[in-house]
Amino acid sequence: MVTIILTCRLDLPGVSSLKEKRRILKSLVARLRNSFNISVSEVGENDIWRRATLGVALVSNNNNFGHQVMAKVIGKIESESEIVVDDYQTESY
Repeated sequence: MVTIILTCRLDLPGVSSLKEKRRILKSLVARLRNSFNISVSEVGENDIWRRATLGVALVSNNNNFGHQVMAKVIGKIESESEIVVDDYQTESY
């Protein structure tokens, strides 16, 4: 069994309120959960309008498969027009 953790720092350049940030992130989190069957949550910079940190977790029986899924998750996040991926890091356990 392999657990893969992704920490992803995001910029939200067009956001002008916490309410707008929450709307964007809530929609993104729901789409990621439905598309990839992963656990995902905002884990940092909760009260900063134009920044967010997402934590993503996946449990798999195959390390390569898990990393392929995480690469697709990053690609999906990067394809969002309102979001810029600043940095990300994956860890395997």
